[in-house]
Amino acid sequence: MQLSITAARNIHLAAQGLLNPPKQRADKDAVLKTIQNMGVLQIDTISVVARSPYLVLWSRLGDYQSEWLEQHLEEGKLFEYWSHEACFLPIESFGRYRHQMLNPESMGWKFNQTWLRENASHVRQILKHIKEFGACRSADFERTDGKSGGWWEWKPEKRSLEVLFTTGKVMVARRQKFHRVYDLTERVHPHWNDQRDLGNLLDDQRQQVLDAVKALGICKASWIADYFRMKKLAPEIQAENLYQQGLLQKIAVKGWDEVAYFHPQHQGLIEQAFAGQLRATHTCFLSPFDPVVWDRKRASELFDFDYRLECYTPEAKRQFGYFTLPILRRGKLIGRIDAKAHRKIGVMEVKALHLEDDVSVSDAIAKDLAKALQAFADWHKTPQVQIKRCDQLDLKAALQLALE
Repeated sequence: MQLSITAARNIHLAAQGLLNPPKQRADKDAVLKTIQNMGVLQIDTISVVARSPYLVLWSRLGDYQSEWLEQHLEEGKLFEYWSHEACFLPIESFGRYRHQMLNPESMGWKFNQTWLRENASHVRQILKHIKEFGACRSADFERTDGKSGGWWEWKPEKRSLEVLFTTGKVMVARRQKFHRVYDLTERVHPHWNDQRDLGNLLDDQRQQVLDAVKALGICKASWIADYFRMKKLAPEIQAENLYQQGLLQKIAVKGWDEVAYFHPQHQGLIEQAFAGQLRATHTCFLSPFDPVVWDRKRASELFDFDYRLECYTPEAKRQFGYFTLPILRRGKLIGRIDAKAHRKIGVMEVKALHLEDDVSVSDAIAKDLAKALQAFADWHKTPQVQIKRCDQLDLKAALQLALE
């Protein structure tokens, strides 16, 4: 038997917590469980709407208190490190990333080996400062070189802190107005001991592959490594070998030239999909750094959705907007919005709303989008929604009427 592409999408969305709207108002524990379920929550600082980690959680939880994320970090239930990119991660996965901290040479630009070699004395001074005076931010050190502080002109203390962070000498103890506050690793995660707790590298990587497949719900082998940005997988932990060991299952998806894999814990989802019991009913907006769309090739293959983030594209060359959010509606990616939250005046500006060419405007679509837009705006505390541009004039009129 073959799964339909719709069933495959629904399994993926169910695994990601995006198949159906939340049944009840989120609490603090739901935030942690959602991150544990995804395995990773990518961090980004762009704030025209809520920063990406908060938005990813909103898409799954609806209305919730964003400070719960930082509270879990400060309480030691989450930690920060390089995964898909800079991410919040469940503390239970610390051991897998400890291998990278202790051997960071293969991490590319994320580890400035030249800076460490040429400024070893300065790095030691920063570490000594933290030992003696406690947790600190980069902002706690005054800039003395006269430079502007742009992305590629970090002050020496910032560079040293990043090296110490990447090599696992310090961790992020908490966030202060979203700025990292660093402290010694033994203070932030006092229960960890390398000699006692560090596992076998291949075993940890195997578990990471299994967790990636579980988070994806159903996947092609070529999608797996990107989820946690793993390097080329060793033969022992590639999907087919894990299937031979009984650690993964596989299934055919109609229209796919290659087999699909799924985690045994999702056997129930597979059976529901075959029985036609997985129905997608959720409508929301996704962050550009949501796991559903961060792998642009996967989004294209699974959802037939061509997506590109244009904030780094010159304005004159942008097709859709600065920070467009994909629209997820009832199991499909049907378009995107370019939104900006004007928090001081309570306005959510929709600069542009675009539907995919094959999406027909209907009353049902307008109703779902209006409800999602209002929920999105209310959560941002910008309850007044203003739609500036919409390619489909009848949709714009229907949305404005529904939002009145």
